[in-house]
Amino acid sequence: MDLKTRAKQLSQDLPALFLALKRPDVPWAAKVLAALTVAYALSPVDLIPDFIPVLGYLDDLIILPLLAALTVKLIPASILAECREQAAHQWENGKPRKWFYAIPIILIWLILLYWLLSLVLSHLGG
Repeated sequence: MDLKTRAKQLSQDLPALFLALKRPDVPWAAKVLAALTVAYALSPVDLIPDFIPVLGYLDDLIILPLLAALTVKLIPASILAECREQAAHQWENGKPRKWFYAIPIILIWLILLYWLLSLVLSHLGG
């Protein structure tokens, strides 16, 4: 499979993995890995910052596809097929049609920012 085909498959699998998180019939290990994969894909912060030459894009080319591939292997094929079909109808170009799907990611980042700010302020004041 060439790089372009893999990128297209990844853009189709990420919405399906997000939808699989809501299903009670998905194994818990797959849910944990799916949550990490989707959060990493949507996160504005990369494990390796993009401004580092060559290495900066390795996470997008290696880490994210590996996480997605491992997650896909943990989800039963019939469930994944249903999630892919549902994603095809509910998502456009790898993005949800409904904006509120972004709320959990936004909340996680707000909590992290609050925690970091309180940590910095406690060191400055104490």
